[in-house]
Amino acid sequence: MLTIDGSFGEGGGQILRTALGLSLITGTPFKIEKIRAKRSKPGLMRQHLTAVNAAAKVGAADVEGAAIGSQTLIFTPQNLLPGEYSFAVATAGSATLVLQTVLPALLSASASSKLTLEGGTHNPFAPPFDFLAKSFLPLINRMGPKITASLIRPGFYPAGGGRFVVEIEPVKSLSGFDLLQRGEIIAKRAKAMVASLPTIIAEKELKVIAHKMSWDSSCLHIEKIANSAGPGNIVTIELESENICEVFTGFGERGVKSEDVAEQVVKMARRYLVSGVPVGEYLTDQLLVPLAIAGEGSFVSIGLSRHSTTNIEIIKKFLGVTFAISQLEKSGWLIEIKK
Repeated sequence: MLTIDGSFGEGGGQILRTALGLSLITGTPFKIEKIRAKRSKPGLMRQHLTAVNAAAKVGAADVEGAAIGSQTLIFTPQNLLPGEYSFAVATAGSATLVLQTVLPALLSASASSKLTLEGGTHNPFAPPFDFLAKSFLPLINRMGPKITASLIRPGFYPAGGGRFVVEIEPVKSLSGFDLLQRGEIIAKRAKAMVASLPTIIAEKELKVIAHKMSWDSSCLHIEKIANSAGPGNIVTIELESENICEVFTGFGERGVKSEDVAEQVVKMARRYLVSGVPVGEYLTDQLLVPLAIAGEGSFVSIGLSRHSTTNIEIIKKFLGVTFAISQLEKSGWLIEIKK
């Protein structure tokens, strides 16, 4: 049984989610201690517990320590069980992070799966649904499986209540890919989404983007949400190139000007455009696990966060792969995964 220090490196919930996902794939039991020990509220929060319970169902696992606030967990998978599941985070905790936990194992399961996930779909510090649908899942489909994702209802912080459905047609084994060049930008879009809030918020955000990015009105879109459980606002910039689509998101907050929210997204998009590399920082973290499972692949990233370097060390505990990381002369980092 592997023993994992949950306070290692970045010390967040990603350590637990990666360990759960790779345990399902390899059948390796593990014990994790000091879960989220560096956080202001250490131990399992609601969304982490939902991820544990989801992994336990998918892996018919024996689990010890699955309780709110627990800092120690023992997870012993028995058998991978693809099928139809519903997983709900009772709060606005991220439902997309629950998907991140169980998806890797289901990509090469023995049968198809359908997942209905409820909770937060557009949360700060978690992949928003738009990023999954436009940026991450198309790259996973490039590896062989067929995944479709449908947003039924967005869930914003703090109300939550979002719902989306993911259908997975697996393959026997994943194929890696090489993503070394971005290619030309072929489409650019900005969307401001508002739920139970004045439309002027979205208008102000898009006005900033139009000015800062020198985009005309054809690139700008307002989406009014009528079926959310509570108020919310996000603004996204989507940059589609020949080889990849990247999505950058800003989240409206009480007391923060709409213009400032838009400025933050513009800053991220500009940094990406200037770098010339294909893969942004957040997508880098998402690609590490599936490419490591495939045992092959490479990509050029804008940079490696502490989140990513921590994730790499956890992956290496479960899989016999090597990560070769080198800084390029012009810009970016080359990340290569080999068996």
